Amino acid sequence: MFRSGQFVREQCSPVSDEQRQPNGIDLTLDRVFEQIDAGRIGCDGKEVGDRRACEVEELDETHSAYYLDPGGYIVRYNETIRIPEGHVGFVYPRSTLMRNSCMLNTAVWDAGYEGKGEGLLQIHHDIELERGARIAQLVLAQANHDDSYDGTYQRENIDSE
Repeated sequence: MFRSGQFVREQCSPVSDEQRQPNGIDLTLDRVFEQIDAGRIGCDGKEVGDRRACEVEELDETHSAYYLDPGGYIVRYNETIRIPEGHVGFVYPRSTLMRNSCMLNTAVWDAGYEGKGEGLLQIHHDIELERGARIAQLVLAQANHDDSYDGTYQRENIDSE
């Protein structure tokens, strides 16, 4: 069973009232990266290729945006997510991304995960994305599980805060 938007909101911060949806919360864009070196996924381990932050253009004192060409990018969300025991998280793109020839792919977020997650943004036509724009929706479902997440990406993007 999927949980209410209010329940999901309680597992994330910061979250505004506008981000709460009936069945989840909207995740907002923090940063965009391009992968510049090859990664490796093997039977004996993994390595994420080096990345560089994409240029952001200042629109005014409070707004900035990314102007992105077609290609694949890594996006980081603003919100710190905590997947509670007895749950699993799924992130889906907001429909406006798809209507603008973009797609967002993510992995399953296991119980016990905590961090500022990332997703793969596939762009098929030039787009402007403002920092802080709502680009995805996180939903939580109740789930049985044997253990809690304690892997490589635990506390990703929040250890340096």
